[in-house]
Amino acid sequence: MKTAKAGCTTGGMTFLRDPLDLDFFNLLKGSYLRIVGSPLVPERAGAPWLYHDAPFGVLAHSAEPEPRFTYANEYALNSFDYSWSDFIGLASKFSAEPDAQEDRQRLLAAVESDNFVSGYRGRRVARSGRKFWIEDVTMWNLIDEGGRGNGQAALFSDNLTDS
Repeated sequence: MKTAKAGCTTGGMTFLRDPLDLDFFNLLKGSYLRIVGSPLVPERAGAPWLYHDAPFGVLAHSAEPEPRFTYANEYALNSFDYSWSDFIGLASKFSAEPDAQEDRQRLLAAVESDNFVSGYRGRRVARSGRKFWIEDVTMWNLIDEGGRGNGQAALFSDNLTDS
């Protein structure tokens, strides 16, 4: 990831080592404001608040043809039953079951075309195999101030039941 100053490399892609990376936080926050039109975080909140305390999940994946996760806050990591080190670099397709891949691809294509989508609901699978719904999803393209794409990100709440 171009915005990561210190990271590890997997398959030619550099991933964040620090979930509090200020450059990546500014990419998330700035692109959300520019594209969605509202703030991602409260006015005085910073990267620690988004990672540790946000009452919603935030995920980001790369712009590769086979996207890989580049960010997840603690809410998202807990929803998917992963640690930071196990989640970052994982192919994002593994967040959904095989029979939900077509629905997931439609969402990604809509975001690519329209820059963001809100109101999505989708079934996901945690590392443990537990199935759950992500709700009230807003997904947007991560576009920096220079207009360069850096993947996509999603904000969600969840319903941790299998209903």
